[in-house]
Amino acid sequence: MQTDWPEPDSSEERAIWKKLQARLPELYHTLSRDPRAPQTVVVVPSLSMDPRELQKITGFYHYEERMLVNLMLLRQPRTRMVYVTSQRLDPTVVDYYLSMLPGIPYSHARRRLVMLDCDDRSAQALSAKILQRPRLIHRIRSEIRDPQRAHMVCFNSSNFERTLAVRLGLPLHSVDPDLSDLGTKSGCRETFREAGVLMPFGFERLRTPDEIATALTELKLRDPEARRAVVKLNEGFSGEGNALFYYEDLTASLGKVGLQRRILDVLHERLRYEAPKENWESFAEKYGEMGGVVEAFVEGEVKVSPSAQCRVNALGEPHVISTHDQVLGGPSGQVFLGCTFPAADDYRLAVQRSGQRVANVLASKGVIGRFAVDYVSVQQPGGSWKHFAIEVNLRKGGTTHPFLTLKFLTGGDYSPQDGLFYTPLGKPKYYFATDTIQADHYRGLRPDDLLDIVVYHGLHFHGSTQRGVVFHLIGALSEFGKIGLVAIGDNPQQAQFLHRQTLQVLDEETGPGWHHRES
Repeated sequence: MQTDWPEPDSSEERAIWKKLQARLPELYHTLSRDPRAPQTVVVVPSLSMDPRELQKITGFYHYEERMLVNLMLLRQPRTRMVYVTSQRLDPTVVDYYLSMLPGIPYSHARRRLVMLDCDDRSAQALSAKILQRPRLIHRIRSEIRDPQRAHMVCFNSSNFERTLAVRLGLPLHSVDPDLSDLGTKSGCRETFREAGVLMPFGFERLRTPDEIATALTELKLRDPEARRAVVKLNEGFSGEGNALFYYEDLTASLGKVGLQRRILDVLHERLRYEAPKENWESFAEKYGEMGGVVEAFVEGEVKVSPSAQCRVNALGEPHVISTHDQVLGGPSGQVFLGCTFPAADDYRLAVQRSGQRVANVLASKGVIGRFAVDYVSVQQPGGSWKHFAIEVNLRKGGTTHPFLTLKFLTGGDYSPQDGLFYTPLGKPKYYFATDTIQADHYRGLRPDDLLDIVVYHGLHFHGSTQRGVVFHLIGALSEFGKIGLVAIGDNPQQAQFLHRQTLQVLDEETGPGWHHRES
């Protein structure tokens, strides 16, 4: 069993990595010409981020389940898959996805799937856990029949994923970790500036309270009417790394020096955090470590939060592959709760055009894989819209698995001409998706219980009508009372109705009036 791997982040490891990555274009060409060509996909859904930020997300380790949508790749009859998780997944959850495969017998797909786990649900990144288990690495390698026809996919790429890819001898279909700064809040602003897209006035590459106070001062002097500003950690997740600063009695009349001094004095008590358990000591420590930005808070009577989901293929070709309207919550509406596809008729093509400009810049810097560009959009007098780019999620995110779910289940495609998604028969499809359905009375529901409820009430996705609900984060239901879903319909109203109907059914089946239903 090989254990003499190069040291992580060494020149030797980087040289091997570069050779492995050079395989991707030819592999892409091969599979594009013949999707039935043999291949092995190793899925490592590691959330390789600051553990302190991840712990703000309820049941964060269950988010490894969101990439189970990749099991749909087994619809290709010669594709094999190795799926690795921190802890063993309930077989019912795996069977649930395999049962939805169009045109493939369950038994045929199951033979081509290998599920492995670390038996470790700690806050450490999954990729790091695998690296600590050389026998598990050997087991994964033993399942790869032809390394020249195999690759690894992940949620986001860090040095852990690069080291793991090298030890597995596989190219990684994701952004080079050396480019990860492009996905930080500071890197985003620099990319937006280069792409020439509108963004909020602000400052990046900040680290100290003095720098935060200086930036907040400049914002107030530039706009004396400003009531608040946003202070963001460079590597915050789903808006949980954001905080609002309220100026209140701090006016530009204090002058630059006086205003800056007063802001610094009250900074620790004026910040309002999106994460419920965040505090100044923790926030300031992380800000000093990872840096961050300060931006003007985008105000507006009519305000929405669309996003453009983009993909740069292995050949370096950038495309916008969907638009969404995000559903946001939290104390000031900055935490991602869900999304609707597509974005509204009024502006989705404008968001698509802006996203394409950002994707072009990122592709020119060597980025590959999926990412999303998030916006805050404000309606202007007369009905037009202003779209402020606010961040790039340089990874798979909350809009990735819903779109892949729709694409894999229907076999349809996104049309950049009108921003809609059409099935092979030319029928448009819409969805509502969320990761954050949660209630205490859902606790204790096992995966089998959920499926029993869903089937009894006819909520599950029907291949014949291509409508219904697809669940994810099923493993988080019993412990945390939390689950996610994608509600797919023939129009936006139907998708929203399916979501509301699901909530109603779950409440009825778990609330005070629940009684055992005879099977």
